[in-house]
Amino acid sequence: MKKILVTGGTGFVGRNIAESYLKDKYELFAPKRSELDCSDDDSVQQYFSSRSFDVVIHSAIKPGHRNAVDTTDRLYTNSRMMFNLLRQQAHWGKLLNMGSGAIYDMKHYQPKMKESYFGTYMPADEHGYTKYIFGKLLPNLDAVYDLRLFGVFGKYEDYAIRFISNAVCKAIFDLPITLQQNRKFDYLYISDLMPVLEYFIEHNPKEKAYNVTPDSAVELLEIANIVKRVSGKQIDISVAREGTGMEYSGDNSLLRSEMKNVAFMPIEASITELYQWYEANKNNLNKQLLLTDK
Repeated sequence: MKKILVTGGTGFVGRNIAESYLKDKYELFAPKRSELDCSDDDSVQQYFSSRSFDVVIHSAIKPGHRNAVDTTDRLYTNSRMMFNLLRQQAHWGKLLNMGSGAIYDMKHYQPKMKESYFGTYMPADEHGYTKYIFGKLLPNLDAVYDLRLFGVFGKYEDYAIRFISNAVCKAIFDLPITLQQNRKFDYLYISDLMPVLEYFIEHNPKEKAYNVTPDSAVELLEIANIVKRVSGKQIDISVAREGTGMEYSGDNSLLRSEMKNVAFMPIEASITELYQWYEANKNNLNKQLLLTDK
């Protein structure tokens, strides 16, 4: 049985990986930060001194979103996490980095960006710039692959700010669904990520970077109406600004050429499943977090 290390095991992506069917297929380790702090040299050195893994799935990150408690030193912290893991390459066979569409630069997004678009522009934001640095190093790294995620949604995400979960939770509490502006996004349901990870664990892919994203982008307004339909409630949907914002989507042709049978759950089916999960866990939700849009 292969041994898999998941960094950021208490975060949104890491926690979903740790609870997925992959835990039954592999010997999966998802240490807490107190056990492994990837930004701390000594912590990483000590953790790997007596351990080796077939694959490291790197999902740990210091976030910079609008609900983050501390957004200082993100470039330093996130780049140090990566370099600390790379320094331990003798203790792992393959590293799968949970990358981001931010690598292509937020100011110059084009619909359905291809992996080859990387490097056309250098991101001005700190998050994208950190991804850019890694992207420049990637061709020179052995057994390291970048899985570039765009919009990912599912259980355990921050429902106070993440659109789909926010809309679902508002509907559950009979609150209006609000949009700052309508936009198109590529939204990957978190469960659809797991077969992709399994494939990359089991195979040595041809390329070093892949957009992991569904075939079609979806409008936020369409998502709001799906949530309303799934809820069966007559809730209001409001849009603050007219027009349509910049599309955030990626071309998945490389992924489809690599994984012939890759499949994505239809957006309405995935939202229905997520709605049912939140409804079953309603007692754990804080309604106050839904009353003010951030």
